[in-house]
Amino acid sequence: MVLLAIAGSLPELAITISAVESGHLGLAAGNLVGGIATATMVLVVCDLFAPRPLTYLVGSLVPVLEGLLVVLTVSVVLMGALLPKSIVMAGRFSPASIAVVIIWIGGIWILNESRKHPKWKVEMAGSHPGRPHRRKGHHTSDPVRAKHSTLRVATLFGVSALVTLLAGVALEISGNELANRAGINGVVFGATVLALASALPEISSGIEAVRLGDHQLAIGDVFGGNAFQLCLFVVADLVAAKPVLPSTGAAIAWLASLSLVLTVMYVGGVIVRPSRPHRLGPDSILALIFYAIGIIGLLKIAG
Repeated sequence: MVLLAIAGSLPELAITISAVESGHLGLAAGNLVGGIATATMVLVVCDLFAPRPLTYLVGSLVPVLEGLLVVLTVSVVLMGALLPKSIVMAGRFSPASIAVVIIWIGGIWILNESRKHPKWKVEMAGSHPGRPHRRKGHHTSDPVRAKHSTLRVATLFGVSALVTLLAGVALEISGNELANRAGINGVVFGATVLALASALPEISSGIEAVRLGDHQLAIGDVFGGNAFQLCLFVVADLVAAKPVLPSTGAAIAWLASLSLVLTVMYVGGVIVRPSRPHRLGPDSILALIFYAIGIIGLLKIAG
């Protein structure tokens, strides 16, 4: 929810700054909001690598709280897109952008308190959420890698994050050029092709989490990144020197609504726990259907 969320959102940070500086507000907003819907579909990929549906194996209600944090931040963004452009804070910030940051910080605090002082106990037969505490190692982890010093691990994490950030700049520059050459709407390109490219860190980390048997980490990675990347609208407002959300139009509202639908599907899946032995659970199948419908609707709105 924090480390992987921030590191995985570095491409979006680079894309946001680069796109806003070049005046492509639709591309930046489409990547931030549309990226949530696309990143949520990473859970479909994780389902393919898990022995049973991911929402069955997670065996915890913590992802429900994480999903609710995504719902809260996306809802505020949806309301912010409907605000008049005249409503500004500190000369350049949308009230929704500030509110998203406050909600994210408060949500992380609540999640941490719930983890440290649980008020309920849930028994879910057949679940395999992963290690319950950082001091407990993964049973499938590499013993050689486990002996590496904290400094070495932190350095590798930092270098990987830097490479991810620099790749985001290249994605925005090349992506904007591709969109122009293909004559694709900036919001559509940012929410589809660019969002898929910037979701690759979540795909690789999610597959690795499933391989390690840490299914709760896989969901937390996706939901955490989705909640955090909306905080980048503050950066967009800062660079643009004006609120970005009110200038995005109906397409962003549609993408935000699609993101809410997909998130709620997986939150419901964690509670219902589909136990079918097939790789893809019914929540992933429904998510695929609604995502396809959502993209078709986006093309209609933006077209």
